[in-house]
Amino acid sequence: MADPVTVVLSGDPQGKGRPRAVVRGKFATMYTPAKTRTYEGMIRTAAMDAMAGRDPIAVPVKLDMTAVFAVPPSWPQKKRVAALAGEVFPAKKPDADNILKAWKDSLNGVVYADDCQVVQGSFEKRYGPAPRVTVTVTPLA
Repeated sequence: MADPVTVVLSGDPQGKGRPRAVVRGKFATMYTPAKTRTYEGMIRTAAMDAMAGRDPIAVPVKLDMTAVFAVPPSWPQKKRVAALAGEVFPAKKPDADNILKAWKDSLNGVVYADDCQVVQGSFEKRYGPAPRVTVTVTPLA
């Protein structure tokens, strides 16, 4: 079994944006918003660094994601302490599944051959001192 791969990207977690359509003449064209393309590019770069030249994993994988959000500075000290202790959760946008979708799509062809290989996993949204997303991909065979 190959070793797990952990990819960490500092900054606010972002979800995958919905495709947009534009009409040019008689044809409609779909495109991905620029913000999503930029974020996915940052994920791919971090993933390539984590892979350090290894080939993509070719077996089923488990994907575990932790999205850490910054505690809002406007919150009172008592609530900030509770958030950092894991007693208050970030039940806010972006949705965990949209964050996961951006990551799964970005890791295609870099960490694993295709995102259909993801057969198990977990995700968590929580508050922390610095915003970031950590994803660990573990081969299952």
